[in-house]
Amino acid sequence: MTTPHADPHPAPALEVLPRDLSAYRRGNVGIDYVHRFESGKPGPHVLINGLTHGNEFCGMVAACHLLDNGVRPLRGTLTVSFANVAAYESFDPADPFKSRQIEHNLNRVWSSEWLDGPQDSVELRRARELRPVVAAADHILDIHSTSQDVVPFWVYPHFARNAAVASALPLPDVHLVMPKGLGSGCPVIQHGRHGEPDSNAGAALVVECGQHFLQASADRAIRVSMAFLAHFGLIERADPLTAASAEASPHQRFELLRTHVIRNPDFRFVRPLKGFERFAAGELIGHDGDEAITAPCDDCTVFMPARVPIVGREGVYLTRPMGEA
Repeated sequence: MTTPHADPHPAPALEVLPRDLSAYRRGNVGIDYVHRFESGKPGPHVLINGLTHGNEFCGMVAACHLLDNGVRPLRGTLTVSFANVAAYESFDPADPFKSRQIEHNLNRVWSSEWLDGPQDSVELRRARELRPVVAAADHILDIHSTSQDVVPFWVYPHFARNAAVASALPLPDVHLVMPKGLGSGCPVIQHGRHGEPDSNAGAALVVECGQHFLQASADRAIRVSMAFLAHFGLIERADPLTAASAEASPHQRFELLRTHVIRNPDFRFVRPLKGFERFAAGELIGHDGDEAITAPCDDCTVFMPARVPIVGREGVYLTRPMGEA
């Protein structure tokens, strides 16, 4: 077994590092780091959001790509935002995982309880600033990455509108589906009407593009962003990844059964995990103090196991395969 707080994984390669974002600070909607472009023609409002977590650089790269290359909507409205720039600017290559957040996880505070509550932090102030931006969007792509180098995947509430869009895009071809929400807070993609099963909301998806600091993850974030915009007709489809190729490569879905939030500093797995390992029903996965974490079903597949345990943060997501989409 690993010792508490020991990191059993090798140090990551830092292929992508932060760039100065000061040129993007002055947006055009009265909110820092938010840029909106209207076509003047009827169509959906699509939000591409990066840096919900400060060290997930692929979202920054994708947002910069859209702005640097003058991507403008042929119809509808495009909004591009950089979310937690304060955490991003705290990045230290000697401790590259620390800049995920300053205090609160910006991707867990999008409920009325948090946004309208009395607590204060850098992340809560930013979420309150971004609240009208998220609420105004018909469709949301929130770009993320993972601490471990695993296959990319979608994450979304189990609504038909989300599944339809994720299944229509060929990349990624793995889906993490949340029938009952995340289980550890309210993410951006479940804010307001986007978290309601019967509403006039469009699709709201997280894309996990790969390991935080790999160039491949950044490249993937650009491709997914462009494909997402093309799907809704905001740009012409130029990427060879078409719906036809999506049909040729079946998508694999996993249902989120349980999110385990760490309660004790001696949380540990029975062996080092990076994600997508499978366990038989009842098989021991780890310990959280005196609590044994066991697989609730056969072929229980773990997503995003904690690299280093931190009390109050997610330790592991337990899922089951749902078959092909």
